[in-house]
Amino acid sequence: MLREYHKWFSARLNRTMELLVFGHAGERALVFPTRQGRFFDYENWRLVEAAAPAIDAGKLQLFCLDSFDSHSLYCDSIPPRERIRRHQLFEDYVLQEVLPFTQSKNSDPRLLAHGCSIGAYHAVDLAFRRPQLFTRVLALSGRYDLTRAIGPFLDLFSGYYDENIYFHTPPHFLPRLTDTTLLTALRRLDITLAVGHDDTFCASTRDLSNILHNKKIPHHLDIWPGEAHRALHWREMVRRYLAA
Repeated sequence: MLREYHKWFSARLNRTMELLVFGHAGERALVFPTRQGRFFDYENWRLVEAAAPAIDAGKLQLFCLDSFDSHSLYCDSIPPRERIRRHQLFEDYVLQEVLPFTQSKNSDPRLLAHGCSIGAYHAVDLAFRRPQLFTRVLALSGRYDLTRAIGPFLDLFSGYYDENIYFHTPPHFLPRLTDTTLLTALRRLDITLAVGHDDTFCASTRDLSNILHNKKIPHHLDIWPGEAHRALHWREMVRRYLAA
């Protein structure tokens, strides 16, 4: 399996960002890390190994991104308005720097947004805002409304709310979405949402699924037994949804 390490200084984020590439061809996959995770977690948790059959066959190429959450969504030392602004800068980094990089490595037109836990939020947030750029979304164990406290997980914006947060919260902007071009692009996406029945974020995933259903956006909702919010469960999910 081809494995490459890359890094470059991002002026948008004012820091050096790192990533790993696995594979030589096939569907390009942006892989977002879990909460404050790192670009090497997907490999260390043996998720790359779980996807190996598709990678080795030239059907899939992974681009495992580093997290910026410690400087944005999870940075309690800055005001909520600045947290969401920095989150937008991270989105710009992905769109303006990472995507052109993936295209320079691989001309396959297919593009997958994928992640686990908060990585699932990143994948859904970006792909649902820019559906014309993507062909598939695979979101595992995701929390999709960061403005709501869920169990031990706090509202990441501390009660603050503005237009930027609205447009980065899929359960908020999707129900009011009327743009026919965006809706058509969303309805073309291959969307899979998977979560454990006992996962703290199961209700969040079901809520998002209901919204997609109401907007007539086709998708697959898979509820796994138990909590299913650990690397060993994600390996099984990757085998089912990516390795085939």
